[in-house]
Amino acid sequence: MLTGCNSSSENNSRVETLPYYDSAEFTPRWIDSNSSELQAFHKIPKFSLTNQNNDLITEKTFENKIYVADFFFTFCTGICPKMTDNMSLLQEEFKEDESVLLLSHSVTPDHDTPEVLQEYAEAKEIIPNKWHLVTGDRQEIYNLGRTAYFVEEDLGLEKEADDFLHTENFVLIDHNRHIRGIYNGLNKTAIAQLTTDIKTLRQEL
Repeated sequence: MLTGCNSSSENNSRVETLPYYDSAEFTPRWIDSNSSELQAFHKIPKFSLTNQNNDLITEKTFENKIYVADFFFTFCTGICPKMTDNMSLLQEEFKEDESVLLLSHSVTPDHDTPEVLQEYAEAKEIIPNKWHLVTGDRQEIYNLGRTAYFVEEDLGLEKEADDFLHTENFVLIDHNRHIRGIYNGLNKTAIAQLTTDIKTLRQEL
């Protein structure tokens, strides 16, 4: 899945601005960034989580920042290692850019304590305050994944609170907490497009 703005492997966007998204269908909405319509448009809600440094992480951490969000767990041997590798590419690309952050939510927060996340961060050479690995209340994390970031692809299926959340999707969020793209976190072409779209989005700051 690659809906940031197009599915080209070219290293540039075919549009000067990115669309907005407000549902799990990810139908692009082309809205002027100064439009009053955005005041009531879907955005990532307030949240309160804890990162690998045992610091409180909230929506204010990302105020006036662009960030990429995903969902993982530290002992995953399936898709997560590749996702982490690709998130590391974004960290390297934007490590000197304070306007771009990364946010990885643990979907097994009971296991992934701040101490466990810190060990994982050190092993993966994650830069503190650039890439936040967060844990916290399981229901809050799952609600964020399903109803805020819309990361799951099985649309129309009713989810129980105990159903496991597992997805390879990366979601691009702008400085006003609006969703501006969703990308397959396992796909190098998608990551290249995400990198380009972040650079396009910086023009709105």
